[in-house]
Amino acid sequence: MAPPTRRRRPVRTLITLVVIVLLPFIAVFIGTKTSDATWTPKLALDLEGGTQIILTPVTTDGREPTSEDITQAINVIRQRVDGSGVAEAEISSQGGNNIVVAIPGKASEETIAAVSRSSHMEFRPVLVEEVAVPAQPTTEPSVDPSADPSTDPDAEPTGEAEEEPTAEPTSADATVEPAPTSSTDTTADATDDESAPAVAATAEPTQDATAEPTQDATEEPTPAATAPSEPSSASDAAYWITDEIQAQYDALDCTDPASLAGGISGDPDKAFVTCGVDSEGNASMLKYILGPVEIDGSEISSAGSGLETLANGAIGSRWIVNMEFTSTGGKQFADVTTRLASLSTPLNQFAMVLDGLVISAPSVDETIPNGKAQISGSFNQTTAASLANRLNFGSLPLNFEVQSEQQISATLGTEQLQKGLLAGVIGLLLVVLYSLIQYRALGLLTVASLLIAATLTFGVIAMLSWTQGYRLSLPGVAGLIVAIGITADSFIVYFERIRDELREGRTLGAAVERGWARARRTILASDAVNLIAAIVLYFLAVGGVRGFAFTLGLTTVIDVIVVFLFTHPMMELLAKTRFFNEGHPASGLDPRRLGVPGTRYVGRGKVAMGRREDTEPGEAPVAAEVRTPVASGVGGRGDGLTIAQRKAAQRAAQQRSTQDAADAPIDDATGDSPAEGSER
Repeated sequence: MAPPTRRRRPVRTLITLVVIVLLPFIAVFIGTKTSDATWTPKLALDLEGGTQIILTPVTTDGREPTSEDITQAINVIRQRVDGSGVAEAEISSQGGNNIVVAIPGKASEETIAAVSRSSHMEFRPVLVEEVAVPAQPTTEPSVDPSADPSTDPDAEPTGEAEEEPTAEPTSADATVEPAPTSSTDTTADATDDESAPAVAATAEPTQDATAEPTQDATEEPTPAATAPSEPSSASDAAYWITDEIQAQYDALDCTDPASLAGGISGDPDKAFVTCGVDSEGNASMLKYILGPVEIDGSEISSAGSGLETLANGAIGSRWIVNMEFTSTGGKQFADVTTRLASLSTPLNQFAMVLDGLVISAPSVDETIPNGKAQISGSFNQTTAASLANRLNFGSLPLNFEVQSEQQISATLGTEQLQKGLLAGVIGLLLVVLYSLIQYRALGLLTVASLLIAATLTFGVIAMLSWTQGYRLSLPGVAGLIVAIGITADSFIVYFERIRDELREGRTLGAAVERGWARARRTILASDAVNLIAAIVLYFLAVGGVRGFAFTLGLTTVIDVIVVFLFTHPMMELLAKTRFFNEGHPASGLDPRRLGVPGTRYVGRGKVAMGRREDTEPGEAPVAAEVRTPVASGVGGRGDGLTIAQRKAAQRAAQQRSTQDAADAPIDDATGDSPAEGSER
């Protein structure tokens, strides 16, 4: 008994493909109604043109910018452009003095402002830190004992009131420690700040300075008219958190992408409200009230990352960020850390503010007198390197002057795009012509598969152009043209496998299944090689080459989808039609064209084998053997014959053997036939 086979459902598979093809178009349709999506993909700078901005970097200390300064400035600008969602932008140095930024299409005012503004870093003390929860407006800062007493004159500060904003010390993910060169060492980490009593921050918020104004404001709140006229320090929350600052803090929603656009910080001599971001510029779900600027980012001498060095000289397992200040910055940092080390969370934290957003807010455990510090916490290699780079970028002492801003035409333009598309059309026509000549009607399946792949590719690119800011460049068009050959190659492998199975005498249905089982391994191996090459090229290349790699990888994935969900199911359906099943000469599956001599279809899946009109003159024709090809294993021996047909073939073979022996000449020497001599 033949083993059971899984029931094929090609129609269900085709329905799945239809859903997949429609999904990107449905997404784009919704985008056209609710957003700025368009039905055509956006074009890159080389095909559409755009806005060109020429910037001249000017150092804040009056010296001439070095090549390293220009390189870092280009990296800063590239990070801003990529963060704004603009793809295929070109940023380069011009003459070693200017920076040319070319943005595809019509650049928005926000993008131009983000490109041209100076990168600036500041160090501010943290006054209030809280997890952003948009659904529930937080009121804890208003009951902070160190807040402005005019907000609630009757409030009595308690430990419970302060517990909520400090229950999750997410700003304490890093701890500032003295560098190994310091005489003082510490083993405290972020978790130590969690265990610190929350009420300690309210008991002595300014121990290092004159504590009387803050202590009075904390223990006996006074009206706003009698609030301290002068701050005891930059950490004096009672002075810096005014009604206006508190209102800004309450209204700030750090889950809104608009709040993460960044910008130049506020007045350096006043408190500032902002959000926090992680190493990749995404929302960290934290919002802050910060004190005035105490150290400018230009005072950073250098920053780097690596594994920590233990007291015994061995290399530890924690990733850290090393930061070193200039002589002036080192003195300022020593004064700041002396004050912050005596406070409790969150007042013992200082925020690193880059372009108006907090990139890190580590806590201080002890005084760091030499200007060399380590930032440790929940870092890995990537996040530590990212923070170090951003510290270096933020310390870049450069301002940018806009020399010119103008619209530029496409560098390649419509003519080159038309030539590229014409080359693609010619290649497509050649593939179609070859398929029709080689595979006759079966070649139409190749044409249909190519059309499905092209439709899905267009929909995906249009959707990515809307959602991810992707822009199609001329190298990307080249990747789409190359994909035609990759897709056609998959069909050729499949069809040739089917032909090989037909040459072995199987029916078309069996040949389709066995041919698919063999062809899909080859197709997957070939597409896997193409996909790996595209991925490597995308991550190692720059500029337009990445556009080529992206479209090459995208079309490779789509090729697999089309072959599995369209070509093979359609071939299963075609195998059930009489036109293909009986091997019509125009079907592309004619046995005589497959190189099987003396073979013909006789109807109902039966194949006649034997010499017919091709017998030699004077030679008796041999009766044709009729066999019904079946799948391997059904006949019992894998020769494609049923038991009755096999017995009939054996009898016919014995009859031919007997006839051949009777017709054989007599041996003159022995008088016997060769058969008889062999028996003796």
